[in-house]
Amino acid sequence: MADLVFQDNRLLFTEEMRKEYTILVPQMAPYHFEYFVDAFTSEGYNAELLKTTDYELIHEGMKYSHNDICVPAMLVIGQFIDAIKKKGIEAHKVALIITQTGGGCRASNYIALLRKALEKAGYPYVPVISLNAGSLEKNPGFKITPRLLHKLHDAMLFGDLMMTLVNQTRPYEVQKNSTNQLMIEINQELRTYFQHKSLFTWGRHKKKSKEIINRFKNIPVNKETLKPKVGIVGEIYVKYSPLGNNHLEETLEKEGCEVVTPPLYDFFIYSFDSRAYDIKRYGGPKKERLALKMAIWYIEVRRQKIRKMLKDHAFESGIPYKTIRSLVEGIIDLGTHIGEGWLLTAEMIDLIHHGAPNIVCTQPFGCLPNHIAGKGMFKKLKKHYPESNIVAIDYDTSASKVNQLNRINLMVSNAFRQLEEKNHDSKV
Repeated sequence: MADLVFQDNRLLFTEEMRKEYTILVPQMAPYHFEYFVDAFTSEGYNAELLKTTDYELIHEGMKYSHNDICVPAMLVIGQFIDAIKKKGIEAHKVALIITQTGGGCRASNYIALLRKALEKAGYPYVPVISLNAGSLEKNPGFKITPRLLHKLHDAMLFGDLMMTLVNQTRPYEVQKNSTNQLMIEINQELRTYFQHKSLFTWGRHKKKSKEIINRFKNIPVNKETLKPKVGIVGEIYVKYSPLGNNHLEETLEKEGCEVVTPPLYDFFIYSFDSRAYDIKRYGGPKKERLALKMAIWYIEVRRQKIRKMLKDHAFESGIPYKTIRSLVEGIIDLGTHIGEGWLLTAEMIDLIHHGAPNIVCTQPFGCLPNHIAGKGMFKKLKKHYPESNIVAIDYDTSASKVNQLNRINLMVSNAFRQLEEKNHDSKV
């Protein structure tokens, strides 16, 4: 067993641990995190993705954290502690990794909450690694090298691409499960994709992305029966995680809808842009602002190539970040960037503009920024976009699944009614 090393009362993840320990990764976005784990593994880390999606895990989290903390924190903590308990004696050789934004949202405190929960559960010897874009915490055994950073960048691009293709194909597939089967095949192939030693992979990534798009385009589909498009927005965890939103995407597809979920990369670009915005408005290192702007430019150049490929193959491709940013002018201030901030409002406007006025806004208990930029903007959005059909679904420890489904079904019924009226008007 590796020696435990502490710094400022924090247990470090050491070089020795890197060789011996398994890093447990929470499932926060199913189309993306599997690729993140592949990227970690390719760089010599022994990483394991947690795939438990039983909402009852929240009770495990409630045992070791305050019940008034936000639902995503309790779910992530519950998923981690459940996994450690199942490891048994091997728990002495596991570490945990969790993203940390560093903003004003309580998500920034997840790491402290998790460490406190581990101590309460009897696992003070389990190190916690903070994955962040800054330098909030450093560990000698875990470093974001330039090559790993580029692999994570590619993983994010692949995740957004797969989410887009699956959501636009699966509802219309002629042969049931053909989309899921192709997704499984591609995921297996991408495991080997990350096993390279190159720093830059622009050509390699472009070639693989084009191949993936072509293979989805070859899936037989039937789009004669129109389906209402339903967008999913909200707090970053419950928007993407099936564990956090009670398998919302699956529920909507069963109801006969096409799901539209905004790209995950938009949130990360928004985080960089928010920091650059604050530096310009309140002062700060000009070099840091320039570096952030350059990073956004680089990411968008790569993303634009994928958007063009999608458009060339008759898939909806999404819009550039600067266009999303412009959507909220006169509606919400760009300085509103605690949590999802103005981006949440912009995503709803973008969905309305692109044929998905039916929107589920996922709201975890205790998420004040989400309620302000989400539910708090419904009235203004309804004024600007009367056709909008938005429902807020609360996810908390006492939320009734039946009540959630009833509210979702009501929104879906309105979506079908609006679609029928639109089709009728177009024929008249």
